[in-house]
Formats: sequence, C-alpha cells, structure tokens
Amino acid sequence: MANGEPVTARDAGGRPGLSAKQVAAVVAGNAIEFYDFVTYAFFATQIGRVFFPSHTPGVSLLASLATFGAGFLTRPLGALVIGRLGDRRGRKPAMLWSFGLMGVAVIGLPLTPSYASIGVLAPILVVGFRLLQGFALGGEVGPSTAFMMESAPLHRRGLYISLQAMSADASVMVAGLIGVVLAGALSPAALESWGWRVALLAGAAIIPFGLVMRSRLLETKHLATAHDDERIAPGGYARIVAAGLAMLAAATTANYVLDYMTTYASATLGMPTRLALGATVVVGLCGVICDPISGWLSDRVGRKPVLILPWCVLLLAIFPAFHLLGATRTGVALYATTAVLAVASTLSTATVIVTVTESLPRRMRSGGLGIMYALSICVFGGSTQFLVAWLTRLSGNPLTPAWYLIGGVSVGLLAILSMPETAPAKTMPQSSRAMS
Repeated sequence: MANGEPVTARDAGGRPGLSAKQVAAVVAGNAIEFYDFVTYAFFATQIGRVFFPSHTPGVSLLASLATFGAGFLTRPLGALVIGRLGDRRGRKPAMLWSFGLMGVAVIGLPLTPSYASIGVLAPILVVGFRLLQGFALGGEVGPSTAFMMESAPLHRRGLYISLQAMSADASVMVAGLIGVVLAGALSPAALESWGWRVALLAGAAIIPFGLVMRSRLLETKHLATAHDDERIAPGGYARIVAAGLAMLAAATTANYVLDYMTTYASATLGMPTRLALGATVVVGLCGVICDPISGWLSDRVGRKPVLILPWCVLLLAIFPAFHLLGATRTGVALYATTAVLAVASTLSTATVIVTVTESLPRRMRSGGLGIMYALSICVFGGSTQFLVAWLTRLSGNPLTPAWYLIGGVSVGLLAILSMPETAPAKTMPQSSRAMS
C-alpha cells in the first residue's frame, strides 16, 4: 500500500500498469456521462412535446434542441473548475467529482414531471439538470483523458486515449439500440409519455459501479517524461491552442451532425421513428470499431496522416450522401449513408483528442484540454443541432446539414495542416523509443 492506494506494477517509463477493471472504470464513466447527454438529443422530439408544448409546428422541437444546447453553456465552467482541480489536486478526485455530479443530473432529468403536471416549473427543472450535466461533462474530459495518457505506455498513447472516444460512441450505440427497442415495443403515445424516460434512466444503473471503481484508481498526475514538457517551446502554445480549438470544433460539428441524423430523418424527411433511430446504432457501431483502429494506426504511422486522410474522404462524401438520402428516403439509404459518413469521421476524430492532449504539458494538461474541448463544444456542439434544424426550416432545403458539415470539416483540415506531429514514434530518437 502507498498513501492508502494499492500498489500496481509499473512499466519501464514509470507509468502504472492499469488492470482491465481500472481501464473500464475510466472509460465506462466516460461512456455513461455521454450516454445521458446524447440520449436527450435522440428523443428531442418527444421531450419537446412533454416540456415545451406548442401549437406551432416545429416550435417544440426547436425549444427542446435549445435546451439541449443549454447543457453546453456550463461546459467551460466545469472544465475550468474541475479540470483545474485535476491539475492541482490530481486526476482521480476530479474524475470522482464530475461523475458524482453527473449522477444527480442523470437521475433528476427523467424524473421531472411534465409541463401538463407542474406547469412552467417543468422546463425550468429540465434546463437546470441540463446545465448540471454540462458542468459535470465539461469537467470530465480533461482529467480522464490526461489520466489515460499518463497511464499509457509511451507508444500506446493513441490506442489508450482512443478508448475514451470508443466509450462515448459505445454509449451512442447503446442509446440507439434502447431507442429502437422502445420505439418498436411502445406506441407513439407511450414513447412520448414515458418511453424516453426509461431510456434516460437506463444510464443510472452504472453510477455505483463507476464511483467505486474510480475511487480505487492510482493517481497519475505526477508521471511525466522530458518528451512531454520539453518537446514544444512555450512560445508555440498559442498556435497549438488556436489549431486545437479549430480541430475540436470541426470534430464536434461532425459528431453532432451525425448524432442529428435520427432527428433529421424523422422530423425533416418524415421517416418512421423506429427506422430513424437505427441511424444512431449505425453511428455508434462505426465509432466503436473505428476509434481504436484510429488510435492504433496513429501510434504506428503518426497522428497527421490519420487526421488528414479520413477527413478528406469525408469532405468528398458529404454532399452525395445527403443527396442520395433526400432523394430515396429509405432505411437502406439512411443506414448506408450514415455508415459512410461515420466511418470517415470517426477514423479521424479519435486522433484529434490524442494530438491535442499530447501537445499540452503536464502542468496544464487536465485543465487546458478540458477548457479547449469545452469552449469548442460549447460554441459548435451546443449550436449545431439547433442551427441545422432552424436553417433547414428557414430554407426548406433538406441538404442544409450537408453544407453545414462541409464547412466544419474544411476548417478542421486547415487547422490540422498547421499542427506539428506529436506521435512519439515519429518525434523521438530511435534509441529513446527502444528504451521506453
């Protein structure tokens, strides 16, 4: 025992050799926090009718999506408070705080009575729980990603950190599967009345497990190498921050346009809810498969090739995919186009987090990454689904999401070109790599 914590074997670089259960404690916690956050988006139509009733078509959906966006407003604050806690006190206490707060919101939101039951207090409570969710999730990303990087063998950082993205995509897939089952088993009235609440509450089951497992983790904030803190001159961090923000903004835009496919298919294209929810499963499955592949490849060939090539394919595929979907409006077209876009997107987006994390020194890794991520997702993630829905309704053009996504990916590619290569396999001398 050391400082009340179990001693774990360490690798040649002094990093703790995490057990499968310890890795699961981090990535499962990340998954559950993302599960409830994104499940709200998948049931935005039903939630809008329950808490924001309106006789004007589309207004309830817009109000629900605006509330979804409200959860992004407190992400920077959560990143600042909890992320900085991770730099000052340690990664583990920060992860425990974020997970505990998220648990309150995970349980509270689906138990909120409808507008018909308690009037205006209902949307106020929903907005409040969304703000708490945003605060907790904003504080989760920095400490947990820093922990995974510091726990990883030097030449497996990409793979380790990609497990974070994989866990988030797994939560998307599970949310979609639950949605498909509920939509198939329940009538539209039952799905709107209580079915979406079941989907949200399903995330609460893992909270006790996550808290117990995270309390047993070893602290990693003291683990560092000269490669971490001396690779980039201090004057270069302004450029790193600017490029990192743009890359994260592009990745966020791509993720939330893909997450919007369910709402887009049902609300814009008029496809059945059960069919539309299947798109969520496709997005999640593609991420679960492609995220670790992305991390593994980036460890071997470098970060930049894995960042650039898939997004170039994505850029070329966006317009034809949306055009085909709008013209056919079939389940096969929905799933095929979603799969193509999701594979091209997730092969790159997992490595975005790896690159930004590696570019930051230990002393600011948790808070710096958390704030950059939160700011990007606050501005772009919080607005993407609302703006896409609003612009589509305003223009009457079902290809609006395609143009929005093209703009976001283009900005991300320009930012990637200005970033240095950060993979140890490409930046360290051969002798150093052999010793690590």
